Amino acid sequence: MATRNRTEVTEFFLLGLSSWAEMQPVIFGIVLAMYLVALMGNALLVIVALSDPKLQTPMYFLLSQLSFIDMFLTTITVPQMLVHTLSVNRIISFNCCMIQLFCFMAVGSMEGHLLAAMAYDRYVAICDPLRYSAIISRGLCLRITLTSWVVVSLNSLLYSVLVTRLTFCGNQVTHFFCDITPLLKLSCTRPVVNEMLIFTEGVAVVVSPFFFILGSYARIAVAIAHTHSVAALRKALSTCSSHILVVLLLYGSVIHMYLRPSSSYDLDQDHQVAMFYTVVTPMLNPLIYSLRNQEVKGALRRLFRKRCISRNFQPGSQVNGGRQNIS
Repeated sequence: MATRNRTEVTEFFLLGLSSWAEMQPVIFGIVLAMYLVALMGNALLVIVALSDPKLQTPMYFLLSQLSFIDMFLTTITVPQMLVHTLSVNRIISFNCCMIQLFCFMAVGSMEGHLLAAMAYDRYVAICDPLRYSAIISRGLCLRITLTSWVVVSLNSLLYSVLVTRLTFCGNQVTHFFCDITPLLKLSCTRPVVNEMLIFTEGVAVVVSPFFFILGSYARIAVAIAHTHSVAALRKALSTCSSHILVVLLLYGSVIHMYLRPSSSYDLDQDHQVAMFYTVVTPMLNPLIYSLRNQEVKGALRRLFRKRCISRNFQPGSQVNGGRQNIS
């Protein structure tokens, strides 16, 4: 391997999505629009899931947590990227980079754990509906959520500490945020320990929820096959289709981005996957759950109807109406 000059890195230079100056305003406008849609869509789902009396169930508690995670995930990377898109100074300090790495890995891993909890909720609802209320409760979902936060935080802290111990030969990160793969590419020597961690402990923490989801749906498929009922199959598909689509979007991106040796990465190509994972997926998730879910659509209609009624009965509107009647 060719010798590389070692330098003490105190800051990183993020190269961003594109080096073409004429493309920066276009990238800024598209990403800003998707970011705002993602924020508004997920915030609306959180408000509806927490406020609507008919959605006070464990499933919608988990859905509200997923929407919160999506807002957090896209906010970790996109605002900084938007600033850097229209700026010549694309520098981020070493400490801020490590904080961003920790937050991104923790929040990204947490999304998989929430999807696994939602898969278990669907499994119990379909395969053991009579005992659903006894098995699944809001308290259980809260304990699962808190435990998952502890696990993914410790996992992300381990990754971040190991990255800080690397010796970097350069500070130009070929990405629009501090992700683990482009940082490993800057290491003066092959980061064998980090790569082993990704394929062992990382698989256990990040990919194990995916296998749990597969196992849950396998049990659901077996249960439906035993019923020999087309109606049961249709009901299961209507119940689980949104969740399955979100799982495919998430893990398709994660597997492509991380579960390969760092030497085999094409970081320019992975920009598109990272953008899909950090912006497009959080934007699509609330659309998927709202457009294919009658209960969510009903809750949204009730929310907007309530807002319109409260606006019509504001004191100002009553005064204006009284003046019009007097005249």
